Amino acid sequence: MLYGILAAASALLLTAVLSAAVRVPALRFGIVERRRGRGVPMLGGVAVMAGVGAVAWAGEWSGVAPLGREAGWLVVVGAGLGVLGLVGDVVRLPVAVRTAGVVVAAALVVPYGELGVPGGVLGVVWIVFVVHGFKGLRRSDGVLGVVGAVTAFALSGCAAAEVMDGLATLFSVLAAALTGFLMHNWPPARVVLGTCGALFVGFLLAGGVLHVYAVGHEAGVGAPFALTAVATADAVLVLVSRKRAGRGLWRGGPDHLAHRLRRLGLTPPGVAIVLGAATAGAAGVGLGIHMLWTEPRTAWWVAGAAGVVVLGSLLVPLGAARPAAVPTGVRPLSVAARPVPTGVHRAPTGVHRVPAAVRRVPAAVARPRPRPRPRPVPGGRVG
Repeated sequence: MLYGILAAASALLLTAVLSAAVRVPALRFGIVERRRGRGVPMLGGVAVMAGVGAVAWAGEWSGVAPLGREAGWLVVVGAGLGVLGLVGDVVRLPVAVRTAGVVVAAALVVPYGELGVPGGVLGVVWIVFVVHGFKGLRRSDGVLGVVGAVTAFALSGCAAAEVMDGLATLFSVLAAALTGFLMHNWPPARVVLGTCGALFVGFLLAGGVLHVYAVGHEAGVGAPFALTAVATADAVLVLVSRKRAGRGLWRGGPDHLAHRLRRLGLTPPGVAIVLGAATAGAAGVGLGIHMLWTEPRTAWWVAGAAGVVVLGSLLVPLGAARPAAVPTGVRPLSVAARPVPTGVHRAPTGVHRVPAAVRRVPAAVARPRPRPRPRPVPGGRVG
């Protein structure tokens, strides 16, 4: 208990410090993501990976709280997937390469002994789908940090109930690390997770849910679904929306759940709070099902709510994001110029106009005198 508190506090502080430290090299080397007209550093995932990995290694090396084979292997494979995502942040890997990396990573951590080969194959497909769902949540400030922290906290309780101490410690550390990262990722974000952090966090959560389900599968699939309901709903929404619009399924765009909430008028902090509250409700149901506090059929309420959200979100029109409001007393950087009539030249910026009283010129001077017409002379010549 004491080590768990110390590990969580260490992960929180270490990740918060590292998240601030990675901003300088990210800006220096141009590893940034354009958000609302500004460049935001994308190395937050490195800070989260380093914070979680350092605390996990310290517990394993000291022997105070060894993670065990399952949790340790999950961290190692997740870190490898995070490195692949970091390469993608720098040089833009093809979608097929990133997807293949997720498939291989999922195949390495699925518990085939408890699920069997057919169940293991379904587990690989489920992990790939959920990881991409969590990856889509990173496109809005603070959303993945809040959703990931709440999910990790609930998953830690499920692992503790199954006496899986290594996984329980790991997800407590992950929840604390994401909380420390949120100090710099809360809107307006000063650093974001990038593909590196999104793959790392999503893979740990999806793999951990599958490991806990493999031990306590008597409760059915309702608990795993409820624990990842928000990420699953976002992934389903994106797939249906792009299929209806005739767009490529892997082509990015502002069609995620967070973007649609912004179109409804919510602010970026409001989007993070709403999705965090939805995650807390769904994950609470998943924890209650796993702990046998409620019936497994309660998950149908979560599925029904998710279906209503997806169908309602499809009715929200997509378009350009609303321009950010300019604070009172602050002049905007650029103002749209009024149309200038043809033939009229605008004075250059910074040149003062001459007052009208000074510009006034007498009519006799301003108007040129008419040129005298030539008079005819005898002989037909014009003189």
